[in-house]
Amino acid sequence: MRFVDEYRNSELGKRLVDRIHRRSKKPIRLMEFCGGHTVTIFKHGIRQLLPSTIEMLSGPGCPVCVTANADLDRAIALARFPDVVVATFGDMLKVPGSYSSLQEVRAEGGDVRIVYSALDALDMARRNPDKSVVMLGIGFETTAPTIAASVLEASREDVSNYYVLSMHKLCPPVIKALLDSGEVRLDGLVCPGHVSAVIGSRPYDFLARDYGIACVVSGFEPLDVLQCIDMLVAQIEAGKPSVEIAYRRGVRPEGNVRALETMGMVFENCEANWRGIGVVPESGMRLREEYRRFDAESVFEVEVSLPREPEGCICGDILRGVKTPLDCKLFRRVCNPENPVGPCMVSSEGSCSAYYLYGEGLAD
Repeated sequence: MRFVDEYRNSELGKRLVDRIHRRSKKPIRLMEFCGGHTVTIFKHGIRQLLPSTIEMLSGPGCPVCVTANADLDRAIALARFPDVVVATFGDMLKVPGSYSSLQEVRAEGGDVRIVYSALDALDMARRNPDKSVVMLGIGFETTAPTIAASVLEASREDVSNYYVLSMHKLCPPVIKALLDSGEVRLDGLVCPGHVSAVIGSRPYDFLARDYGIACVVSGFEPLDVLQCIDMLVAQIEAGKPSVEIAYRRGVRPEGNVRALETMGMVFENCEANWRGIGVVPESGMRLREEYRRFDAESVFEVEVSLPREPEGCICGDILRGVKTPLDCKLFRRVCNPENPVGPCMVSSEGSCSAYYLYGEGLAD
């Protein structure tokens, strides 16, 4: 099977692992930013294949996980409004907010519906003119263009009952914030593949230039990740950090120009609140003034209580890369996929979920 077997070829994998072992001489610390990479690494046992010189950290690249409770509480409050339909991607349904979740509100009678794209939500608004349909804008640069496209379509058709609650996040600014915090020292970054398919590789240039961090954009198959690590090790051992693309079948240096243009037409940068990290300037997206009539935050007056975090949950520390799920006293004992305490156990891209599902830390 072309384009799948090639990236799961065991012989090629062995060669890459052997080369990484030969190349890696000094201790280095790498972070995979994207939750999709975290899943690949754990599912295929990549950490166990690497030499002891390489330490892998998981970063904040799970959009569900980094959504702050204050933002989630606002979405939950909207779901309690009469005649409001909240449309959301499935991962958000079970994420605990400060006092409830979208799933609990739906069980209480709130109209919360799972959609697979923003256009599904827009179609829902067309078919239900007596209701206000609010699409939860969750995700990084990957999903923002599709949300933007739905707003443009709603504007063209003059669909007056469609709204977006934008909780979108931008990746390069938060990477900079993590480095500037001084909490985590990194030698290299496994750059997110899906995000980079939209923004390209050039937005990471500052990491190599200003921070001396090696950067390689990776795909999501096991051999993609091994190739990426091999390229990172080569850069670091040579003392020549740069930005490279190991995922050329999906990523170009300039990114997806059409997607970027669509996103830029509808959204402008603003500050955003990241779980465990705090407010990061220029790391969020809000609707531009000309599309503010579609902005749920501007249209609906929502009162929410002060946000709170679950007692004992260390999702914020895990997202910053300063702790792992094994450091959490709740992990597996109290917090599990059937009874998630924090978002890192809920999302399919969450670190806690990856640790739980693929074995690390399961033994007493």
